Amino acid sequence: MASPITEHTKLVTSQLALLRQLEWRVRHAVENVLSGEYRSAFRGRGMEFDQVVKYTFGDDVRDIDWNVTARLGEPYRKKFIEEREVSLLLVFEDSVSLQFGSGAQSKREALLELAGLVMMLGAVNRDRVGFLHASPEGYTLKEPVRGRGPIMHAAATLLGKMPPALEAAPEGDFVPWRLLAHAAPRHSILIWLGDFPPRISPEGWSVLSRRYQPMGFRVDDPWERELPFDRVLTTYDPVAGRLVSLNGASSSQRAAHAAWTQQRDDAFKAIFPDPLSRLVVSTDQPRLEALVKFFHARMFAGNRR
Repeated sequence: MASPITEHTKLVTSQLALLRQLEWRVRHAVENVLSGEYRSAFRGRGMEFDQVVKYTFGDDVRDIDWNVTARLGEPYRKKFIEEREVSLLLVFEDSVSLQFGSGAQSKREALLELAGLVMMLGAVNRDRVGFLHASPEGYTLKEPVRGRGPIMHAAATLLGKMPPALEAAPEGDFVPWRLLAHAAPRHSILIWLGDFPPRISPEGWSVLSRRYQPMGFRVDDPWERELPFDRVLTTYDPVAGRLVSLNGASSSQRAAHAAWTQQRDDAFKAIFPDPLSRLVVSTDQPRLEALVKFFHARMFAGNRR
């Protein structure tokens, strides 16, 4: 029988092999597709306030400090110092519902791949990357680090996390949001990866949204978007902990499913009001391709401002 240390070594080795494959795909995308889009899309207006100075022709009018302008009777603007690097903090909400999958991959597997791609993208661009993994069984926090080796190790740790037991499905929020208040520098990119069922914003989310640049990444299963028509499907519901039958030919079930889907989308949009801060990927959609489109959209919108 293999020892726990041997099993752990095999797990870490396999995760590092997967991450090297993801890193190769990311490097290819950066060199041939993304170019400067990643930094433009992620940096956004992530600047540190410096001082107030007189406004001169050509300055960005969005930086005008209207309080100072009204007090002094002439236009003044806020001056910012651009941060030299981007800090990424991933929040992986590992709920049992992520273990559902109608195809070859579960939502959890697809979401972990998406997280690994983002972490490798940060490593290739010499940024700081950290993560918080939270499940009903506890949490692990790795503060942002720089360098290929430390980020690879952090990513392997995240990808190597065991899924929560199916019976571990408590009601309420198990993510320690208050812990994140000082887990990364101000204006860092906070990427919340999860299942996002219909919910309200977590306690303290408004504070985190002001401190960081929040983004939400969600992975959907095709059955969540629309039930297969004219079929009776039997599947295991990890949240209810039992087998359930879904009748795609039932108008009442299809209506109830559509209502739930709409509630889920509305809640996701309420937490992330900016359309450019939300990414939804299907389990049957290439994750890197979705990231590339996401960065292109953010960069294009930034250039238009």
